[in-house]
Amino acid sequence: GASAGEGGCPCKSALSKVLSPLPRIFVPGYSTALTLELRNCTANISVACALRITLGSATLPRSFQKVLNCTGEAPCHLLLASPPWEKWLRVTVESLSGPSARLSFQMMASFTACKPEGGSTFLAFYKSLNRSQVAPLPGGSPNATWQADVDAPALGSSCLHSQPVVREDLDVMWMVFRVLGESSVPVWPQLPTLLLFNLNSGVGSGGTLVLSLQLNRTTSTPGKAAVVLACLSAASPVLNPNATWNCRTAFSQGYPLNVSESSTEAMLSVPYPESGNWFLSLQLTCLKDVGGCAKTLVSVTALLSPCFDDCGAYGKCNLLRRHSYAYASCSCKAGWRGWSCTDGRKAQSVGTQTLAVLLLTLSNLLFLPAIAVALYGYHLVEASVYLFTMFFSTFYHACDQPGVAVLCIMDYDTLQFCDFLGSVVSIWVTILCMAQLKKMLKYILDVLGTLFIAMSLQLDRRGVWNMMGPCLFALIVMVSLWASRGVKRHHCYPPSWKRWAFFLFPGISLALIAIAVYAFMETSENYYYTHSLWHVLVASSVTFLLPPGDKPKRLWAWSRKLLCGYQICKNDREELYAVT
Repeated sequence: GASAGEGGCPCKSALSKVLSPLPRIFVPGYSTALTLELRNCTANISVACALRITLGSATLPRSFQKVLNCTGEAPCHLLLASPPWEKWLRVTVESLSGPSARLSFQMMASFTACKPEGGSTFLAFYKSLNRSQVAPLPGGSPNATWQADVDAPALGSSCLHSQPVVREDLDVMWMVFRVLGESSVPVWPQLPTLLLFNLNSGVGSGGTLVLSLQLNRTTSTPGKAAVVLACLSAASPVLNPNATWNCRTAFSQGYPLNVSESSTEAMLSVPYPESGNWFLSLQLTCLKDVGGCAKTLVSVTALLSPCFDDCGAYGKCNLLRRHSYAYASCSCKAGWRGWSCTDGRKAQSVGTQTLAVLLLTLSNLLFLPAIAVALYGYHLVEASVYLFTMFFSTFYHACDQPGVAVLCIMDYDTLQFCDFLGSVVSIWVTILCMAQLKKMLKYILDVLGTLFIAMSLQLDRRGVWNMMGPCLFALIVMVSLWASRGVKRHHCYPPSWKRWAFFLFPGISLALIAIAVYAFMETSENYYYTHSLWHVLVASSVTFLLPPGDKPKRLWAWSRKLLCGYQICKNDREELYAVT
C-alpha cells in the first residue's frame, strides 16, 4: 500500500492497489499556500507511471476536492492558494497504470507561511507545524520520514494586519463579535486587515451570520476613488482581495463585498454558516492612483442571530431540533416567503388579511344560539364553557394574525392555551350532558376531565390525542349508558323519534362534517375559510345535540333557583319522600 506522512514533507512510498488513502496532511495556521509535489514515479512493468492524486475529503462534492494527474517520471505539482488553517487534509492516490502495476513514488508537501504583525502569533505557526510532524504515521511505512519545508522568503516581512475580536454569547444562537480597542478598524492599501469570527460553539451553524460594514473616514486626497474590498470566507482567509476579487479559497467560495466614498454601507447575511472559523479580509485600494491612499477606517459589526431581522412583521422565528442538531427557521404567514419572510410576491393584501380576521372571529358568534339553548335547558355549566370558548377563540384568532390586522388583549401563549382548552372542554361537557348522568357524577367528571385536559395541553398543545382521548372516553360512557337503558326498557334510547329526526341526526351530521373539514380539508392556504367553517359547524352541532332540560313549574322559578334563600326554596326531595 501507499504510505505518506502528516505535514508538509517528502516521503518515499510504493503503491500496488488501485485506490489507496494516504495519511492526512495538517495545514498550520497562517499558511498562504500549500504545494504538493510528486516526483520519481516508476513502475515495475513496462508501462507508463500514471497516478491520480486527490486532495480533500472523498465524501464532499467535487468542488471541495483538488485532483492532480501525473504521468511519467517528470515532477508534477499541485498548488493550493489559501488552504484551510488548522485543518487536516486527506490525500488519496489512484493508480492509472492498471491493476498489475506496482508503482513507487516520492511525494513532498511544502507550505508558504505568512508572518502577521507581532511575533506571538507567528510563534504559534511553528508550534502547530512541529506538532504535526511529531505525530506517528498511521498506516505508513517505517522508513517514511518527514521534515517541515517552509518558504523562507515569506518570513521576512509582515503580510497582514491582525485585528483581535472577542465573542460574547448572549443567548442560544445569539452571539456578538466585538473588535477590541477602537470601534473602527484601520485598513491600509499595502497589507490586508484580518478579523477572525469564531463559530465553533456547536450551535452557530443553525443561525444566520450577519456582517455590516460602514466606511467612516478616508485620509486619501479628495477626488481619489478609494474602495475598501472585503471578503468573508470560512476555514481560510483571502490574503490578497485585490488579486482575487472573487474571494476564492482553496476549497470554498467566499462572499465579496465593498464600501466606497459613494456607497459607504454594505451588509451581508449568511444563513446556516459553516461551523468553524470565519475570516474577514479588508484591504484599501485606489482605482486611479495607488499612491494616493494612506489609510481608512471601517466600522465592522458582526453578529450571529437565530433568524435575520427576527423574520420581520410577517413571520415568526422558531428554534427547532432534529437529530440532536439545533437550528432556527422562519415561519412565514399571509403568503410571505423567503429566509426572513421578506418575499411579498405572493403575499396577501391588507383587504384579504382583514377578511380573514373577520371570518375567524365573527364565526365564533354562532356559539350564542348554543349558549341560549343551554340556558333555556338549565345547563348552566355547559353555557359557561361555551361562553368561555367563544370569548377566547375570538380574541385568539384576532391575535394570531400577521400584518396590520392584529389585536392581542393578553399574551399570545395564554390566548392560545385558553382557546385550545375551551374547545376540548366544550366537546367533553356536551357529550357528558347527552349521556344524562346523575348530577353529582356529571359534575365530578366535568371537573376531573377539565383538569386532565389542561394537563395534557400543557404537555403537548397540538397533540392529536389531547382531543381524541377525552372525546372517545365520553362517547364510550354515553353509548354504554344509552345501550343499557335501551336494553332495560326494550326500546330505543332516546325513545322519541322526533328527538332523533330533528335534533340528533342533524347534530351528528354537522359534527361529522366538522371533523372531516378539520382533518382532511384544512391547509395553510385555506385555513381562514375552513377553520371558520369549523367554528360554524361545531357551534351549530352543539345547538342540536344538547338534551332538553327540566321544564320549570313557574315562569319565575329559574330566577328563584339562581337566587335561592333558605326561606323561599322548596325541598323537592323531602316532599317526594313525604308523598311516598
